[in-house]
Amino acid sequence: MSLAGIENEDQLELALSEPGPEAIAAMRDVPGDIALLGCGGKMGPTLARMALRATEAAGVSRRVIAVSRFSDAAVRDRLESWGVETCSGDLLDEEFLRSLPDVPNVIYMAGRKFGAAGNLPLTWAMNVHLPALVAQRYSDSRLIAFSTGNVYGTVDRRTGGSVESDEPNPVGEYAMSCLGRERMFQHFSDVQSTPTVLLRLNYACEFRYGVLVDLAEQVASGQTIDLAMSYVNVIWQGDANSRTLAALPLAESPAKLLNLAGPEILRVRDVCERLGELLGHPVRFTGDENDDALLNSAVEADAQWGPPRVGVDDLLQGIAAWLQRGGERLGKPTHFEVRDGTF
Repeated sequence: MSLAGIENEDQLELALSEPGPEAIAAMRDVPGDIALLGCGGKMGPTLARMALRATEAAGVSRRVIAVSRFSDAAVRDRLESWGVETCSGDLLDEEFLRSLPDVPNVIYMAGRKFGAAGNLPLTWAMNVHLPALVAQRYSDSRLIAFSTGNVYGTVDRRTGGSVESDEPNPVGEYAMSCLGRERMFQHFSDVQSTPTVLLRLNYACEFRYGVLVDLAEQVASGQTIDLAMSYVNVIWQGDANSRTLAALPLAESPAKLLNLAGPEILRVRDVCERLGELLGHPVRFTGDENDDALLNSAVEADAQWGPPRVGVDDLLQGIAAWLQRGGERLGKPTHFEVRDGTF
């Protein structure tokens, strides 16, 4: 899959929602409508659109329903223009949650990270209490729930990254609450026999946001790059979307854990130097490099579906070209460099 020629947001969102063969196969094999809860964020809209496109490519019919507060009305309008149905409301409102359509497939994307330290009770409500409510509301559905590689804690890069069988070691209340989210879905998967997959994501990236965009913006503006978090792995959001849909047939009870990440462990220094070449800017660094970082191993997912369609250098070239032409950014830094778990 080539990212060359993407010059505007319409083209970008078309690329982000292009389903891979694994997503099309899943939409053929898994019957019924799909609801995406917390669909108004960075990843949800193109995932919903991909579900529709994969459904059409599979030659089947289904409703795709996006649920969010939709604080940005333009996101809701865009989803509806693509043919996605929308429901607007607060998922923490149990009456609203009960009013949502009964569907056999649910993708849970709601959560709180940015500003988590500023209102920790709300962080725990969103990341632990709400998953319990959703798991009970959709006890008879197939559930895919997003988690994060932060639950593992940092590991030595020479290990190849954390694998699904590793014991969690979360640092900070955000990561702890994310482990709490997993435990709620695991508990209700056990007691209700709800087929579930928990996706531990590190890190989805496109042209408007993500770790590589954060680094590219720092390079372009002449900032000094802090090397404290010296390694990272990323995955093109379009590939993360496709693998999310492909995970639906894998849902089982007890809940299945699956890492969602790129296949390579990237050295931040090397990434920045490559971005410096592409952007025509010198790069300055500060701090000592560390061998440990928040890293996921994608070995299991890659064995299931093969390597991602988009390689890292293609992504770097696309991001650099996007920045040089003044392309839109979401203004939502990942804070991947945080080592103490405070977001």
